[in-house]
Order: sequence, then structure tokens, then C-alpha cells
Amino acid sequence: MRLTPVSPHEAVTLQDSDARTGEQTEKAELEKQLRKLTSRLDELQAALNAEAKRAVLVVLQGRDTSGKDGTIRSVFGPLNPQGVIVTSFRAPTAVELAHDFLWRVHQALPPKGSIGIFNRSHYEDVLIVRVHQLVPEAVWRPRYEQINRFESILGENGLTILKFFLHISREEQRERLLARLEDPTKYWKFRAEDLSERERWDGYTAAYQEMLGRTSTPHAPWYLVPADRKSVRNVLVGQVVVEALERLDPKYPDAPAGIEELKKALERS
Repeated sequence: MRLTPVSPHEAVTLQDSDARTGEQTEKAELEKQLRKLTSRLDELQAALNAEAKRAVLVVLQGRDTSGKDGTIRSVFGPLNPQGVIVTSFRAPTAVELAHDFLWRVHQALPPKGSIGIFNRSHYEDVLIVRVHQLVPEAVWRPRYEQINRFESILGENGLTILKFFLHISREEQRERLLARLEDPTKYWKFRAEDLSERERWDGYTAAYQEMLGRTSTPHAPWYLVPADRKSVRNVLVGQVVVEALERLDPKYPDAPAGIEELKKALERS
């Protein structure tokens, strides 16, 4: 069970059946795999943080209830919080609207040595603005190429970008929304707008499909994650992030100059 990136310009079709991959694997086995992955990720993050030369950006997109928060908590929660920066993108403020649509994104990019996680992202500017017709098509359509150029520049400057679309089925979303109305500890998660957004299912499907095909690139690939099973989702995301960091192979800095003399000085102190 492994993810492969969406090929550039691939014609992506989102089907409910694709959200259920991995149902044959036992939950206990998946949890064991996740513990192993997060342990390895912790080692790699520590080296990345100490090296402080490169950064990693994880972008999470998906429908309401697709598990963006859960992925952050399960995959990245065990890591040292000093090296992880989570940014949630909501409706832009007046100040943000006074700038280009990528301005607020640039402010939130992780510094060298860090893993940044975007809970939603600049891709809302080719998703919700398209589905809700917040701006004309002549405004949002050029953004695909603008985003590709932006991410290319970031890659050339030491930022590894991994983008995950958490794909859930319509039935699974219904079950998760109902669960929010049946559990008092989850009431706060439910919004009346969730129902009106659900009515736009087909419109969002078309927007997601084009987004995935138009903006998956060699330097910033999209991964289509079957997310109906949370444990499957977590393992698949963890695998990709670990493998990306292993390719970066971050190294701890060399010993300070004159280390033996420094040791002797400390011993004498």
C-alpha cells in the first residue's frame, strides 16, 4: 500500500470507490506501522532542525471532514513542536485582500530547519473562489500557472513541497457530519454552511480534479490519499513524508573546532 504522485497534466477522476483503498489491512497493523513511521520522522526532523539549511512544506487539502486536523495530530503530533509550524488558512482578512493572493502564503512559509504544515492553503484561490464564483474565471484560471511558478521558485531555494489531497466519499462525509451532531464534544465543529457546501459536491469535484491535474509538478507533487479510513490515511501520508526526508538526508553539523580542547577546558572548570 503506497502512494504515487499525480502525474503532471494527468486527467484526474475522483470516484468514491477510490476513497476506500486499504480496507483489508487490520487497524492494529496500521497503528504499528504509524508508530514506526513517526519514530523515524522524529529522527529525521531532529537532524533537519539541527542542519538548518532546508525546509519541508506539507500542504493538506480536502473536503470538510476529510481529516486534515486528524492527519496533523496523528502524523506530526509526536514530533518536537519546536520544529513544526502549523498554519490554518481561513477567509482572507482585509489586509490580505489588499495584496496578491499569494502574499499571505509567503508570510507563512517555514524557515530553514522546519517542517511547515498548511491546513488548507493557497489552493483555496482556485477552489472556493471558483465554486462560489467569488471572482471571475479570468481571475482564478491564470492562478494555476502562477502557483506553479511560485512553488518552483520555492523549490529552487531549498523548500521541499509535498501536497496531499485527502479524498473521502460522499457517504463517509455524511457519517462524519452526523457524528458531529451526536457528540457534544464535537458540536463546535459543525457549521450550518457544511450542508450548503455539501450541496456543491459536484462543483468541488470538478475544481479538485482540475487543480490536481494542473498543479502537480515534479518539484511540488500532489498525492491523492484515500481517506475514508483514518488509519490508512495516516500511514500513507507518513510514508511519503518520511521517504522525502530520507531523500534529503539531513546531517547533523560537524563538531565545533577544537573540540578536544573544549572538553579539557570543561573538565578543568
